[in-house]
Amino acid sequence: MPRSTPSKSTFIGLAAVFAAFFFAAGAPTPLLSLRQQEWGFSAATLSIAFSIYAIGLLAALLIGGSLSDHLGRRPVMLLALYGELLSMAVFIFAPSISWVIAARALQGLATGLATSAFNAAIAEHAPPHRKKLAGGLAGASVAGGLGVGALVTGAAVQFTSDANTLIFAILAVVMVIAVVYVSLTEETVTPRPGAFRSLAPRLGLPASIRREFGAGLPVHIAGWMFPALFLGLSPALLRVQFGLEGGLVAGFTAFLGPFTAALAGFYFTRHPARHSTLAGVSLILAGIIVVLVGISASWLPAIWIGAVLGGVGFGGSFGGQLRLIAPLVEPQQRAGVFAGIYIAAYLAFSIPVVIAGLLVPTWGIILTLQAYAATLLAFAAAGVVIQAVRLRREAAEKPVLVSVDA
Repeated sequence: MPRSTPSKSTFIGLAAVFAAFFFAAGAPTPLLSLRQQEWGFSAATLSIAFSIYAIGLLAALLIGGSLSDHLGRRPVMLLALYGELLSMAVFIFAPSISWVIAARALQGLATGLATSAFNAAIAEHAPPHRKKLAGGLAGASVAGGLGVGALVTGAAVQFTSDANTLIFAILAVVMVIAVVYVSLTEETVTPRPGAFRSLAPRLGLPASIRREFGAGLPVHIAGWMFPALFLGLSPALLRVQFGLEGGLVAGFTAFLGPFTAALAGFYFTRHPARHSTLAGVSLILAGIIVVLVGISASWLPAIWIGAVLGGVGFGGSFGGQLRLIAPLVEPQQRAGVFAGIYIAAYLAFSIPVVIAGLLVPTWGIILTLQAYAATLLAFAAAGVVIQAVRLRREAAEKPVLVSVDA
């Protein structure tokens, strides 16, 4: 019988493996810009190549989001790793943008399977006194992986002759190591019937979280539209507005928001979840205003400053929303609820970018980005109002202790 990895440290290792999925998801941002120059495909095709990943992820969440509640965490995590490994191979040998799009779709499917299973497994492997750290690690894995993937790949584009092969070959090796590691982890769920029925696409959420989930939708939409702006559209902005085509500057611009989100996620765990959500969405609002100024004035430092502000806000608001919902969920509902949250998140991450890519040929990159940013700003403003109202209501509902003299 294989020896399992110690439970006390497993949640950290699983968070590292989970981050590798998002490192791989962030890697194509500077590579797609390079491929567009080499292969000459349109801005609309570029946006499809970026967002097909999120569409594949959504499909996997809809179909297999609660699969690990039935089969167990480990089998689903391993299936996701095998799918990710296959996508790395397709990236390495892709001869055209059609193959890259296929690789991105497969990568999205694999990451979708991984998302709910890894989130649940990380929480379940963490010791009781490390549950808050586990939640921070899970959130940081997503944002940090996206940002670091874009930065490292951008540097590889700038300084190596074949960044595509180098990056995805290294990632393939990482996935092989991850398969071995996950195979040695303990299973935290007892398999139960209903796996086949769970594959039927549905968007059911427990009644206990529906009100909180609905109140958080504008926060999720604004939060996830923000990194999508930089990961999906910033290479075109840098090229057209600033005449910058280097992989490093594209990677750095895409890196700032997600990486600061990862760091901020840990900071905000010290503060109440509602306060974190409100502060976070307020910073997203401030960040996108600064980005709009940078776009309109052709001032790149303002875009970077806005990316940092919005990134900090994304880390605080998304982590705060997860912490608001987690106590309301039963253990057997955990994977399905995480799937529902990430479905909302990745719809916001993908659909607006696709629409923007289709509008670029008619509107131009600057007007399209201004419209995108204005839409994001509207959702962020709605999120600020809703969270402020809920915070005020919760403060009013707190019982007041009155001392009575004997």
